[in-house]
Order: sequence, then C-alpha cells, then structure tokens
Amino acid sequence: MEYMVLRRANQSTERGQQPPALEPGTFLKPSTEAVRLLRRDGVWSQQHGPFAPRELVAGFTLIEAESKEDAIEQVRWWPLFDSGAVYEIRDAGCPGNCVGFDERGTAAGTIPRRDEALTRYVVFIRSDEDAEANAVPPPEVIDVMNAYNEAGVRQGVLLAGEGLKASASATRVHFANSKTSVIDGPFTEVKELIAGYWMLQAASLDDAIAWAKTYPYPSPGDLTLEIREACERIAHQEFTPEMRAAEERLRAELLEAGLRDAFRKKARGG
Repeated sequence: MEYMVLRRANQSTERGQQPPALEPGTFLKPSTEAVRLLRRDGVWSQQHGPFAPRELVAGFTLIEAESKEDAIEQVRWWPLFDSGAVYEIRDAGCPGNCVGFDERGTAAGTIPRRDEALTRYVVFIRSDEDAEANAVPPPEVIDVMNAYNEAGVRQGVLLAGEGLKASASATRVHFANSKTSVIDGPFTEVKELIAGYWMLQAASLDDAIAWAKTYPYPSPGDLTLEIREACERIAHQEFTPEMRAAEERLRAELLEAGLRDAFRKKARGG
C-alpha cells in the first residue's frame, strides 16, 4: 500500500530549515514565496504569502508499507533530530478511478521528463467538506482528469500528481525528543488539510499559475489552491560522533519504551 507522509510546517521550516527525515522527498520553499488561488463563483483571485505555519506543509514523500501500522513504525524511526516535528500519514489515492503518477510513469507508461532549466512547482488542492467525505466525482469527470494528466506528462509539463483519502484514515506522529505520540484522524481543521497535489515544471510562477487555472478540477464550485516552489535538498553536514551517540541513545530509549509496552500488554493477556 502507498502512503503520503506530509511534514507539517512550523517556524523553523518557514525560516527555510529543511527537516532531516524527508530524503528522498520534496521540500518546499517558505510560504513567503507562495500564492493561493481562490475560485469563488467562477472568478479567480490571488493571495500572496506568508501564511500561518499551522496551515502549511513543509515537504512530503511517498512510502510503501504493508499497513498503516507499518507506515507509522517507519515514520517513528526516522532521524530523531527533528524534535517538535509533526508528520501526517495519509492514504494515497483519490476516490474513483483517477490515477496518480510520478517518476515511475503514468498508467499508460509515459515517463515524466525533468527539465533542469525549469523550476518545479507544487500545486496543492486544499481540502473541503466534499473531500473529507471522500465524495466520488462522476466517471466522465475522472476520465477528463486522467486524460489531462497524461497529456501534461507527454507535453513535458507535469512530473507527478496524486490524490489523498480523507483524514478519517489519517494519523499524525508528533516528535518530542525521544518520545513520539500518535493521533488518529479525522482532523477537524479542514482548511489546514491537503486533498491532493500536482508537481509541474515551468519557466516562472506566473506560468504555473496560468496552468493551475486551466486544470479540469473535479469540483465545479469553490476551490482553493496553493502553489509552492519546490527546492533542491541542501547537503546536510555529516553527523558528528557526539550527534551519532545522542541519536543512538534516543533510539535505545524508544526501543526500551516499546519493549516495556509489549511486556505490559503480555502481562494483561493482550
């Protein structure tokens, strides 16, 4: 099964500090360079960042896992020097038969072509009540979306895209030094949630905005998009021996806590 892991933003990521646990993955520039497109009654308007960190995603990656529990365990063992981070684990895939795609190719086998001369932008579609209800668009609408995605890849514009299931099946993992806490959805702050994304390459932000306004979105009504520039990973300095020792201690504490919990469950007959 495939899951999307979204690293929620905070003040450090809004200062441009990249989280250490998203490799490989996509990291986003701070929202000072972001734009939100609002379609209300068929008319588009723009809002320029910065936006409140609690509403934002700092980066994301797709992972393969046998189950949601396995996905949670993968995230819990990521580098532990990202204290205070919140990672949101979402089921990948939108309702209906819309098909996601990435560097592995489309359903038709078309492989996206990265042009290093162009800038990568991520277009997030913000969630709403329909998305949180896993509303399924009519088949003809999904067919148009799939065809548009395929054409965008063939034209060298689109690099990736995927929908997300409602937050009722989502989980958030909170990091706090050697401790982690897990909170299951649904999450009530719908305007802070993402329902899907597309990654495209364009010569400018204006070109990315123009593309976003022409996409055949599944909802004919009001819509909120967020356009963020993706950035390349900063080469992190190698861990010092002291940092490695500290991480080993943190992982040992996590393992010890897990064993204690397992023994308690066994003692209770669980």
